[in-house]
Amino acid sequence: MADKRLFRFGVFEIDAASGELRKAGMRVRLQEQPSRVLLMLVERPGEVIARDELRQKLWPADTFVDFDHSLNTIINKLREVLGDSASSPRFIETLAKRGYRFLPSVETIGNGREEQAASEAGSPSSHASSSFSVLTQPEDLPPVPHGYVRVLFLLIQVMYLSFYVAALARLSAVQDLLARVMSFPDVATILVLVTAAIGIPLRLYLLSSVSFNVKGLTHKFLKLFPAAFVLDELWALSPFLLTPQIGIGLALAATAALIYVPFAQRTLVLMRNH
Repeated sequence: MADKRLFRFGVFEIDAASGELRKAGMRVRLQEQPSRVLLMLVERPGEVIARDELRQKLWPADTFVDFDHSLNTIINKLREVLGDSASSPRFIETLAKRGYRFLPSVETIGNGREEQAASEAGSPSSHASSSFSVLTQPEDLPPVPHGYVRVLFLLIQVMYLSFYVAALARLSAVQDLLARVMSFPDVATILVLVTAAIGIPLRLYLLSSVSFNVKGLTHKFLKLFPAAFVLDELWALSPFLLTPQIGIGLALAATAALIYVPFAQRTLVLMRNH
């Protein structure tokens, strides 16, 4: 019976049956032996996989090969694909003369192969739309120090929190402004209240998750992104609430910048696992 498990860690997932590795849904080229080693590691995260065990798995007893050099080459290839490093490992830790340990938590999905097959059996138009997506893909991203990524992402969350708190603190003034410029000010006020009530816990969740480096955040954020995108695009209009103070030109410029911020958030999240 075919192995139908799918192992997911961060933005990566590997199919136990085919050995196929994907990064944020995009297939990553990986040779057979590195794929087999990666499967051994993700099947037992946190455990030390001995070098001798890897040798027995990869090469039969009667095979003559420079084992140390070959295994080092395989591990280096995996680190290259995962964006990892031996000196500061996030995925594969080397234990000198003993073996290797897979560091991240791994989610095992029992029917992963069926889910993968279903996604690949989609219509040609769905494949075309994913191939020509305007959204940044993980393979497009350069290596960036994680500290920079974390600080920028946290600043974005603080900015949105400031918007929500300021709007609620000046709710009366906001209502007066909406009454002057809109035909249905009560509807707009309810929209401000509802989106702020949703946005505040969302921003607090993202702040705490990034601050404490919660595992699996990238995958969870990508699932939340469509809803968060709608929320953020609505609040991109918030500078117009300050039109009497800053003028229409500056309000328009600020709104144009805020329209881009949700895409910047998504890129920063992908960079966390790059």
